[in-house]
Amino acid sequence: MKNQEYYERLFEPYPDVVTLDEFRAMLGGIGETTARKILHGNHIKYFFIRSAYRIPKVWVIEYVLSDHYAQYQQELKVQV
Repeated sequence: MKNQEYYERLFEPYPDVVTLDEFRAMLGGIGETTARKILHGNHIKYFFIRSAYRIPKVWVIEYVLSDHYAQYQQELKVQV
């Protein structure tokens, strides 16, 4: 089972605060619309500064460990 340590190592190359594009890459290259739905659905905390999304890496790790992300992953497997 993947845990916080696993994701800390996986996301180590990314800066402490990521952009929307970096967030998308961290989640396996999801689309921009999907990423915005995750943000606007309040599934992950973020800052919106000067018309740009800023997401602390620790919050991305919290999200990938969440039930919502696990459910999202299951939905993707069913569609394939």
